[in-house]
Amino acid sequence: MRFLIINTDYSIYIQSFYTQNPCLESRGYKEQFKARMDSLFGTADFYSANLRKLGHEAWDIIANIEPAQKQWAREHGIDVKNSTKWRLRLRRGIVPWLYRGRNQDWLYKILEAQVKAYRPDVLYSMCIETIGSNFLRNVKGYYRLAVGQHAAPLPTHDISEYDLMLSSLPNQVDYFRKQRMKAEIFRLGFEPKILKNLSAGRKRFDIVFVGGLGGPHQKGTQTVELLCKRHNLKVWGFGIERLPGNSPIRKVYMGPVWGGEMYQVLHDARIVFNRHIDVAENYANNMRLYETTGVGTLLLTDYKQNLADMFEPGKEVIAYRDADECAELAGYYLDHDDEREAIARAGQKRTLKDHTYYHRMQELVEIVRKYL
Repeated sequence: MRFLIINTDYSIYIQSFYTQNPCLESRGYKEQFKARMDSLFGTADFYSANLRKLGHEAWDIIANIEPAQKQWAREHGIDVKNSTKWRLRLRRGIVPWLYRGRNQDWLYKILEAQVKAYRPDVLYSMCIETIGSNFLRNVKGYYRLAVGQHAAPLPTHDISEYDLMLSSLPNQVDYFRKQRMKAEIFRLGFEPKILKNLSAGRKRFDIVFVGGLGGPHQKGTQTVELLCKRHNLKVWGFGIERLPGNSPIRKVYMGPVWGGEMYQVLHDARIVFNRHIDVAENYANNMRLYETTGVGTLLLTDYKQNLADMFEPGKEVIAYRDADECAELAGYYLDHDDEREAIARAGQKRTLKDHTYYHRMQELVEIVRKYL
């Protein structure tokens, strides 16, 4: 089978990536793309590389990396207009105001050309908030099956054109099915090649948290604030601007961290604190489950009704039911090195045995074959 995997990156990450790689945006598409995959941000090339190991053809596209995508367009003779255009909005909700705004037309024009060039069997969208039914209709006939993967707040635009929706959240699978869409559970995972990029050494941090703050993560942010008051916590992530000025998180905030650097932070911690986004409700699903256990660090995560389907609580990970219990468990395992390290080893063993992206791609191929 032929897979075309389409994703998008956080705009703050794209800016950081090109700042750390000066002159890269003037290079060829292949060089820019390789540098992006080598950064290990998000799922990088974990899907496509493992699909190729299974004998399939697979390509990745990061649709909103403007320098790389426009370079692809130039190399393929596609003319792309300026990325801003005049827009109209109301000032104070009343006064019409004309302004220059970002124009995303280039994104869809280039992406449409890429889909038509690759002609995949499976158009696999990990960004349904960007790719909706309108785009899929424009490329109808150039793919056989449109698959969306999503586990976050739902987009407001139409996505009914997708043939199949996958989610690591059972409640979202139920939602899609109620919308009369075909849907299946599909979990996230860990890529073992990350381990080759980690530097060995002492555990520099007691407890770390890496992730979003405030907004759709409000419930978990309250637990982060309690940990700040009771333990030596370090916080990396995004959304600090959403927090009040007196939040204790501001005193321990280290800024954003991405890709390989993020994995090193997780590796260098005695404990990694995890919480799920509010829309997860009572289901465990996020990437941190696998990233933390994968690098061999103790995971302290919020208890969910399906957590035992992935890890054995108390033996492979530690689960808390409220903020006070979280703080107490953190203190206990900081004081009991042997127990902490034994659970961390067991968690890593389980992830490498059952939760790698090679396992996930085997599952994906079987799911897709049912619907093609």
